[in-house]
Amino acid sequence: MPDLIRVENVSKAFAGVPALRSASLSISHGEIHALVGENGAGKSTLIKILAGALPADELTVSIDESRVQIRSPNDAIAFGLRFIHQELDTFPALSVAENIFVGREYPQRLGVFVDWASLKARASDALGLLGIGHVDPSEKMTRLGRGDQMLVRLSAAFLDQGGKQARLYVMDEPTASLNSEEADRLFAVLTEIKRSGRSVLYVTHRLDEVMEHCDRVTVMRGGSTVSTQMTAETSASTIIKNMIGRPIEEAYPPRTKSISPETSLQCHNLTGNKVGPVTFEVKKGEIVGLAGLSGAGQSDVLSLLTAAFRRSGTITLLGNELKHNHPLGAWKNQIAAVPQERRTDGLLLNRSIADNVTLPHLQHYSHGGVFLNRSIEDKAVADAGKQVRLKSQGVQQHSYKLSGGNQQKVIFARALLERPELLLLDEPTRGVDIGAKFDIYSLIREVSATGTSVLIASTDFPELLGLCDRILVMRDGKISVALDTDGLTEESLLTHCFGAAQSATASPGARPT
Repeated sequence: MPDLIRVENVSKAFAGVPALRSASLSISHGEIHALVGENGAGKSTLIKILAGALPADELTVSIDESRVQIRSPNDAIAFGLRFIHQELDTFPALSVAENIFVGREYPQRLGVFVDWASLKARASDALGLLGIGHVDPSEKMTRLGRGDQMLVRLSAAFLDQGGKQARLYVMDEPTASLNSEEADRLFAVLTEIKRSGRSVLYVTHRLDEVMEHCDRVTVMRGGSTVSTQMTAETSASTIIKNMIGRPIEEAYPPRTKSISPETSLQCHNLTGNKVGPVTFEVKKGEIVGLAGLSGAGQSDVLSLLTAAFRRSGTITLLGNELKHNHPLGAWKNQIAAVPQERRTDGLLLNRSIADNVTLPHLQHYSHGGVFLNRSIEDKAVADAGKQVRLKSQGVQQHSYKLSGGNQQKVIFARALLERPELLLLDEPTRGVDIGAKFDIYSLIREVSATGTSVLIASTDFPELLGLCDRILVMRDGKISVALDTDGLTEESLLTHCFGAAQSATASPGARPT
């Protein structure tokens, strides 16, 4: 059987700098095909060209062995291509049903009025394709969590557009904001898509998903296609080597310095925003993880420490009780934070790297607290960029021009510019490629070796097990158990998150909080 789609000799340059160099990609009928590569490898550019959103300098596209041209998004839709991007692009003020039908003709009564009952029913059918029964089509999008918003976005893509049936779904990091249950539901749908003879191009940084759910994997590096292999005939380590051009022997750098016996952070009866009371402590230089199912309160604990929400309880850092009631006060108290959503909560995308890095530290780079000393600021930011291994065209480059991994490094540079005593990390490597992940993991190790305490909230259990000295498991807004990571397995950790292991002997290292 001929390929569903074959893309050959794709080249694209921006201002003379090549983004794609004779790249190629072929996808068979009825397969889930992974596309992987570091940020900046050319994946996004290739997808935009396939979507008709970006013209190629050179391009040959064949569908069922017939040469075609994709000049616009309408062409891509007509050929049966559907795209679900990582950035949600939803309309928060509109309902779920309205979001699902954006860009499509609404059902009408008498050819004039919107048939709202029919719209809601058809939206329910679309949600049903993903097995989503807990989302009300009448609910405003702004009231949904990010995971549910992604599921709504996916449901919209599964609808036919103008009678044009989908043949290929292109998904960019679709599980980045989903919990394990939502992700399982998505993969069940992808399996049904595959059985129907339709195909999926699955773009992800999560190699465990590639190995478990994808039939073939194409690796891109430096704008070129490096390899295409059956996943059953390769390994994650081989894929990583092809992605970055070198092997990574250790995914998680080892600890180089012992944890200090001195307590850095003490929280007593910390309560707020559906969390608490929680009581815990962190030693100087210790890396402590916060684990749990979606909505268990991990991220909220970090938000309470920065005073992003109203709170009660006692927070003591290095023996000093903290009274700050605003995130800026947290920075002044040597608490630095890396938020979960870098593009919406972490960066001013239209401002320079320097502006973003020094934002909470401006008093240190000004004359009399009024006039900014650009030369001192630029030098400090350049030094911070070197520390976090930032790849850029200079400190005045706009942040939106950076890859996802380098945007994350800008936020890390901000967090580490004035050495913090406590570093709060919320999903620190979400949507970050393998090479950048290793850089970030190395950086976390280096920071902890200087005595900075680190608190990580993450749904990436291997990440928590590979980096953390202890893990605090949260359930229903409270800490249910503290676990030493020595000998702890992913299965045991997940069991605790579900609450199935209540005794201290249920898994290695378990002890009451």
